[in-house]
Amino acid sequence: MGNLIASHRLGSTLIVACCLALLAGRIVAQSSSANPSNHGTHKSHVKSSTQQQVRALFISDIHFEPFWDPDKVPQLVSAPVSQWQTILSAPVSPDQEQRFSSLQKTCDSRGIDTSYTLFGSSLGAMQTAAGDANFITVSGDLIAHSFTCKYNTLFPQSTPDEYKRFVEKTIEFVLGGLRAAFPDAPVYAALGNNDSDCDDYKLDPHSDFLAETGASVAAAFPASERTRAQFTFAAGGYYSVSLPVPLEHTKLLVMDDLFMSRKYTTCSGKADAAGADAQIDWLRHQLTEAREKKERVWVMGHIPPGIDPFSTAIKLRNVCGGKPPETFLSSDALPNLLAVFGDVIQLAIFAHTHMDEMRLLRPDGQDTGESQPGVAVKMVPSVSPIDGNTPSFTVALIDSRTAKLADFQVFAASNQTGADATWNEEYDYGKSYAQSDFSAASLATLVTGFQADPGATTDASKAYLRNYYVRDHSLELRLFWPQYVCAVSTYSIDAYRKCRCSQSKE
Repeated sequence: MGNLIASHRLGSTLIVACCLALLAGRIVAQSSSANPSNHGTHKSHVKSSTQQQVRALFISDIHFEPFWDPDKVPQLVSAPVSQWQTILSAPVSPDQEQRFSSLQKTCDSRGIDTSYTLFGSSLGAMQTAAGDANFITVSGDLIAHSFTCKYNTLFPQSTPDEYKRFVEKTIEFVLGGLRAAFPDAPVYAALGNNDSDCDDYKLDPHSDFLAETGASVAAAFPASERTRAQFTFAAGGYYSVSLPVPLEHTKLLVMDDLFMSRKYTTCSGKADAAGADAQIDWLRHQLTEAREKKERVWVMGHIPPGIDPFSTAIKLRNVCGGKPPETFLSSDALPNLLAVFGDVIQLAIFAHTHMDEMRLLRPDGQDTGESQPGVAVKMVPSVSPIDGNTPSFTVALIDSRTAKLADFQVFAASNQTGADATWNEEYDYGKSYAQSDFSAASLATLVTGFQADPGATTDASKAYLRNYYVRDHSLELRLFWPQYVCAVSTYSIDAYRKCRCSQSKE
């Protein structure tokens, strides 16, 4: 397709096409509130596990919207979390649509996040698809977009402490809903860039918010790990926990990589690298110790490392002309560290883009051989439909002997509101990509195939285009597929530029 970014004419075409793809069906009118158990009919086959496999549930970007019925918000503010379900399940206020629309307009919200109806529908579908889940991961962004603006619009005289408490209660409600739906499965949650007591992309380390939220996140952990997890969470939103049996000698390392984001500031608006540096030091210690003890590790955060290919394309960054591509994080410290521990890390889980994506982390994007196979990254699609995508979640099958991700299925709702929705299997990874597992080696095979297919004509490439945007808006990705593939297999600016510019010379 040539160098998309260097071509102004093709770049303009990209913008128009992408905007059409993203805007089509983005803002959907929410229907009346429903009971969480009313999740519609589940019409898909659930892949059976074996004696050597366990099932897990991967969820991300729930973005729960407590402001959907503004008349109920004062009750939510005043009531304990134990009463929220009663309040939210009550009949919808007569002026709900008008007031919420006004609130959205005031806060310049780009779409609609997860209402109580949709959250309940997703929980019911998750129970049907993965009722026997061994554990659940939530890779960040539990609360809605524009949360600060919406709260301040409704409560202009509120204090920062009152706002902090409402954020904490919203997070507690979401985690409580998951735990009630899966009483026998531990829930491991990371914070995202929205999950803050001051504003999006803003957070202070060693804050009361982190200490209090950490107590909620770790509340159901085994006593032997709870205290330690709460301590490190209070410092910077990160913690270590053992994954449950039959997974043995396997740890989950959870980060709050908001501190590493290129957009991060403290609550006062200042740049500060201390939180990121402390977290990288902690992560390095954990990985080194795991290698020495011959333990296996999963890593989970919210914001993925590496290049943001979509923003790079939209902003017409002439990478081969010397302009840097857009990156998610402020430096390569995180991927540099992860990439050299491919012998220890069995899987990394990230999210943030709301899309269904994969990445392969190898030092400088190079093939490092069997001794350093790299790290397979699964980016989990969102429950929130704010970008016009259909709400989804992922059911994973894990090899209990190796702690590797053996396979996964993505499930999607039949509509964006959750009202009377059915949830069906969107696709099966193993069947779609003809791979025996989701590992660094398997991803290396896929990446090699993607790179050799700039026209996206193979079955694997077409499957990725289809699956990237739940319910298939593949035109969005097809327009810059070769450039996107470079971001799948590289994470540094130099390696990405080398990949991109070698394409333009062909």
